[in-house]
Amino acid sequence: MRTFVMTLCTAFLMCGDVMAQQPAPTLNDLVPGGATYRFVENLYGLQWWGDACIKPGVDSLFIVNVQTGKESLLIAREQVNAVLEARKLPKLSHFYAVKFPWKGTDEMLLALGDKYVAYDLKKGEANVLHTLPEKAANIDFCNESRRIAYTVGNNLYVNNDRLTHEPEGVVCGQSVHRHEFGIRKGTFWSPKGNLLAFYRMDESMVATYPLVDIGARIAKPNNVRYPMAGMTSHKVSVGVYDANSKEIVYLETGDPTDRYFTNISWSPDEKTIYLIELNRDQDHSKLCQYDAESGKLLAVLIEEKHPKYVEPQNPVIFLPWDATTFIYQSQRDGYNHLYLYDTKGKPVKQLTSGDWLVRDVIGFEEKSKRLFIQSTERSPLQSNIYCVDIPSGKRTLLGNAEGVHQGTINASGTYMLDIYTAPGVPRSINIVHTKKGASVNLLTAGNPFKDFNMPTIETGTIKAADGITDLYYRLIKPLDLDPDRKYPTIVYVYGGPHAQMITNGFQYDARGWDIYMATKGYVVFTLDNRGSGNRGLEFENCTFRRLGIEECKDQVKGIEYLKSLPYVDGDRIGVHGWSYGGHMTTALMLRHPDIYKVGVAGGPVIDWKYYEIMYGERYMDTPESNPEGYEQGNLNRLAGNLKGDLLLIHDDQDDTCVPQHTLSFMKACVDAGTYPDLFIYPGHKHNVRGRDRVHLYEKITRYFDEKLNFKQ
Repeated sequence: MRTFVMTLCTAFLMCGDVMAQQPAPTLNDLVPGGATYRFVENLYGLQWWGDACIKPGVDSLFIVNVQTGKESLLIAREQVNAVLEARKLPKLSHFYAVKFPWKGTDEMLLALGDKYVAYDLKKGEANVLHTLPEKAANIDFCNESRRIAYTVGNNLYVNNDRLTHEPEGVVCGQSVHRHEFGIRKGTFWSPKGNLLAFYRMDESMVATYPLVDIGARIAKPNNVRYPMAGMTSHKVSVGVYDANSKEIVYLETGDPTDRYFTNISWSPDEKTIYLIELNRDQDHSKLCQYDAESGKLLAVLIEEKHPKYVEPQNPVIFLPWDATTFIYQSQRDGYNHLYLYDTKGKPVKQLTSGDWLVRDVIGFEEKSKRLFIQSTERSPLQSNIYCVDIPSGKRTLLGNAEGVHQGTINASGTYMLDIYTAPGVPRSINIVHTKKGASVNLLTAGNPFKDFNMPTIETGTIKAADGITDLYYRLIKPLDLDPDRKYPTIVYVYGGPHAQMITNGFQYDARGWDIYMATKGYVVFTLDNRGSGNRGLEFENCTFRRLGIEECKDQVKGIEYLKSLPYVDGDRIGVHGWSYGGHMTTALMLRHPDIYKVGVAGGPVIDWKYYEIMYGERYMDTPESNPEGYEQGNLNRLAGNLKGDLLLIHDDQDDTCVPQHTLSFMKACVDAGTYPDLFIYPGHKHNVRGRDRVHLYEKITRYFDEKLNFKQ
């Protein structure tokens, strides 16, 4: 077992006497939405304007010398507002949201209420580009053509032109397939902005799920389209709008029934559209090439199959210097890596390989044919930025080797804005030369909790239930730990795909509530079990068709480790999680009732047949093809096993994990003669946001205090 230790209370303090006099932070200090929430200092709106670095402020806008970090005033807010006022336009309240999308010009882009305005810094002129209608949503501004796409209701507009006239149950220009497969939006401008690809989703055949809006005196139904596993799904097609001819052509994909279309991208010449088609079983993907003018299928370039699932997440990316070659991302060798292909579908070379994964492609340097990526090469707990020489494949680390990095590259690829955190670094922002490696620091944020007495955090590894795989854990110890005292323990769990709870970010990514409970006198423990993210395909898909089974086995190994610690009270162990973590919390309480005494499950999945198609069927197949797996994962059948105290929390507008999960479990407990507790948060979806979040965690805290017989 490997262990890494960070003592937060001593990382920023000079002596123990001072530390002892400091107060512990409150929930309001630690939880977003709290009245005194401690934000980490940041440089909001920092961005590239071509090769120039722009630093916005409230009253001033600066340009930063990339070699020295010295700031020069670009313009003051009062100057901009004088021009806006003369044009009878809304005033600018700060510079943080301004954009600089047009290199080689003197203009910046302002979003002022319903107005999109181009402001010329040299001429001191403001030009209104667009005025949007009141209910405009899904706004997609094209930098190249300065056109704007948006939706009103279920229809799509470009500028003032309404493109579609859809009936109830059909939507255009919105994200589809419930945001799976890397889909985050519904419109895709071509490189020059002459064409717009968009999704059209027909949900009319999908059953509606009745949520209830209690805002009116007589509560009203809020029906959402929710395709459950094994049921009829929606149908998606892809349209192409020509902004010059104002005509729409739909890609000839054939019958879209039980197929998913994702990762839409364009060829540099705007003549071809690329997308990945996935069958409903999600075990066979095809990279398809379509003619943008006719909508006809030109070729299927790449096909992938897997006995469990294929999960495309990223569109192809063309090399800026070669319109015949693109980057394709795949997990075919067990980790997400980059492959070069030509436009005929012929493989050129594999760019990256190894027992680590590429998390993102962040930019290019055209002159030297270099690529910049974010990867886990140094550690599964980290994200570092590497420069990849495409001809040779050689990789070079940019920035320092610690922590979790995010980078943005300037237009010529010569400099990078590197924003990172590390266990003892709340945030550091630097300009890094991409060849020389020279770095200029723009911000090193102070510890927002430096005035508080903070707990010790440790990370390390234990073996999974398979006896082979290393699992990372995070352990937060109570303040002023007394080695002769036995402390109650709370396990915070998520455990599902695409999520990672422990990183080498600030405070090892511990949440505010976790730290709060440790300051009260709890041991707080988190383990990233098999099935969670950023460890490769085999690590994740070992739970295929049996969600919640292997994960629970690994979590019990975590309990074995906890019980080996002399200061952990093995008879007072609680567990808490939300969503997938809510499923895990409930499952652990029911499958291991003699281990976990108290649980708080938020928005839990109880029965996988009530969950949606895209996510559910990827990991579980359908209820018809995998009845045994669905039966094993159905926690309603285990309701009679409940021995400890279990609080279920659900939001009444939850359209991700619908309230039927929690309600069905309550009924199962009634039938079984067991007695869980229930709390509903009205007006929230799949979590509790804003100021109500403090109430949520106060509620959870009180439950653990009471049920674990906690005495501070």
